[in-house]
Amino acid sequence: MSSKEKKSVTILTESQLSSRAFKDEAYEFYKELRKSQPLYPLSLGALGKGWLISRYDDAIHLLKNEKLKKNYENVFTAKEKRPALLKNEESLTKHMLNSDPPDHNRLRTLVQKAFTHRMILQLEDKIQHIADSLLDKVQPNKFMNLVDDYAFPLPIIVISEMLGIPLEDRQKFRVWSQAIIDFSDAPERLQENDHLLGEFVEYLESLVRKKRREPAGDLISALIQAESEGTQLSTEELYSMIMLLIVAGHETTVNLITNMTYALMCHHDQLEKLRQQPDLMNSAIEEALRFHSPVELTTIRWTAEPFILHGQEIKRKDVIIISLASANRDEKIFPTADIFDIERKNNRHIAFGHGNHFCLGAQLARLEAKIAISTLLRRCPNIQLKGEKKQMKWKGNFLMRALEELPISF
Repeated sequence: MSSKEKKSVTILTESQLSSRAFKDEAYEFYKELRKSQPLYPLSLGALGKGWLISRYDDAIHLLKNEKLKKNYENVFTAKEKRPALLKNEESLTKHMLNSDPPDHNRLRTLVQKAFTHRMILQLEDKIQHIADSLLDKVQPNKFMNLVDDYAFPLPIIVISEMLGIPLEDRQKFRVWSQAIIDFSDAPERLQENDHLLGEFVEYLESLVRKKRREPAGDLISALIQAESEGTQLSTEELYSMIMLLIVAGHETTVNLITNMTYALMCHHDQLEKLRQQPDLMNSAIEEALRFHSPVELTTIRWTAEPFILHGQEIKRKDVIIISLASANRDEKIFPTADIFDIERKNNRHIAFGHGNHFCLGAQLARLEAKIAISTLLRRCPNIQLKGEKKQMKWKGNFLMRALEELPISF
């Protein structure tokens, strides 16, 4: 999207926000929005009219605003209820990310015990073993695609073991995850995604039947137990929760590991500083989360009550989408926002969200990234991009900032 095109655009569409071209120039576009149009109009097809939020202070305010709802049933009457875009939508959307209090609190409570500080620390040795095993496979080649060979398998193995899912199914999750986070409303894409989501639902049904027969000490077995107690979890909520944990349990971490490695290799001074001062790793991870936020745009929020923002009335049923990537580059909050600085102080990024829906797995993602990057730098001290920076391509995807691949040599 050129500068000339940016000036002529009055309404952004879902397909534009999802395009690779937009991802390539998003940071400059966001910078213009923060200056002059912090509330930017969107056309979201069947979802209706929406607004894109680009400033940090607005993001913080709206992420906690009780006038915005994640569950559209708390906004629309029965007569206004939109038809499902996908046949399998109901089976995969009844999770905590699409819920509001008190349902959100109930659903979050069912799984948060698995993500306590103590439970996460118990995974450290396991994650280290996985990282070493993955590098053992590629190190003799002196080359790997970091996404396929390292950043994707590490978190999917971790979450699969937590949930009690066979590891041989992990490649299926990659395909299904992409279908879930693909917001396209193009008819052919909708049909393809619906087919993939149907496969996912069938898989979940089979998995749950097996776990009912043979419960174990995993998270899915614990959720099935909660469902069997009646009021805690419905069957749809069970399937939706498992889906969310699979997708959210790896997708963000894949991007964090990949984007952080990419940022370090594009900023050799910072990479060398981290090599010399490994105690900067935690700070470097926070800066990577800010600089290339793994989740670029939030999932949708519906306006339950009208309100005014920047002189514009936000009407009931309007959609609000917040650019975490833009908020994390807001110059008013982050001095030298476009500079990657692993020693940045007071790094108040919101890469994991804010308020009720702050990412439950944030601590796990940080630990996985810390072990993954530390191990990579220790075992492969001469890593460098295989190819030029301009050859690296961001995926065309609505929600995520994700590289298609990251070829590196060492």
